[in-house]
Amino acid sequence: MQYRMLGNSGTIVSAQCLGTMTFGAEADEQTSAEIMTAFVERGGTFVDTADVYSRGGSEEILGRWLTSHPTDARQLVVATKGRFPMGDGPNDVGLSRRHLREALDASLRRLGVEHIDLYQMHAWDALTPLEETLGFLDEAVVAGKISYYGFSNYLGWQLTKAVHVARSHHWSSPVTLQPQYNLLVRDIEHEVVPAALDAGLGLLPWSPLAGGWLSGKYERDVPPQGATRLGENPARGMEAWEARNADDRTWRVIDAVREVADAREVTMSQVALAWLASRPAVSSVIIGARTTEQLGDNMVAADLLLTDDELERLTVVSAPRVDDYPYGTAGVAQRHRSGF
Repeated sequence: MQYRMLGNSGTIVSAQCLGTMTFGAEADEQTSAEIMTAFVERGGTFVDTADVYSRGGSEEILGRWLTSHPTDARQLVVATKGRFPMGDGPNDVGLSRRHLREALDASLRRLGVEHIDLYQMHAWDALTPLEETLGFLDEAVVAGKISYYGFSNYLGWQLTKAVHVARSHHWSSPVTLQPQYNLLVRDIEHEVVPAALDAGLGLLPWSPLAGGWLSGKYERDVPPQGATRLGENPARGMEAWEARNADDRTWRVIDAVREVADAREVTMSQVALAWLASRPAVSSVIIGARTTEQLGDNMVAADLLLTDDELERLTVVSAPRVDDYPYGTAGVAQRHRSGF
């Protein structure tokens, strides 16, 4: 396992972070505990959850594991998130001081800890003044309830504005951003990645295998069947089968990943994860698992270093489509001159 700095903080984390959205949902408590133990045994030190995962169930399962493994728990960096509804009241949602105070205290209780290492705002809140949110987060750092804070699913301008508002008030600044990022979803490279690099924030990519597409589990023009996310809900957002299957770029990328994997005698998942870990600003790649076998396969990627030629091939074939100003040829040339 490789280790990296958590964004612009002084904390070190494993290059892979265990995402626990499956805990209490696709993985029962015993399986979740086995996944946690296997992750730590393989050198993992970073775990990510959220209050809305299984409506608090993920945090509770993780909390019980932390309590029963005190020695391992001391070495773990624990991250969670708040923002989405956990109740039916009008103030049970958002990034207001009122809601975040209740959400943070509830997460601390479910996790059974006195402080959370990384507390993340799960999405932008256009209704709450940014100063209110950032002021609360600074107070939480000063009070010792959290060590750092970060964001998830923020746009480039939102990230940059938050950084500068925090600095202007001499408040604690964010250290990370958690976006969707993988070989099939690279549009964040237009604005979000440069904003993170400019601010010194570390990226924590979620959905690194694009909902399973990059693992090679799907075939062209063969709709998935049975108990898969796509099979249960074919119209689900960016994982929609129809749109992605109809896009030739999807299959060019998948073919390239398969060819690199076959040549290296590794799995497609491992190649996709290794490519992502090599990208600028990435601190740790969030991997999820329903079984310990799936976890073990993904964790091999933590020590897989692709060659420059392999990285270039995957980067070129998966390049996001940009035809118009300012993201076309002129924009790409400007970014290359700036080092990205």
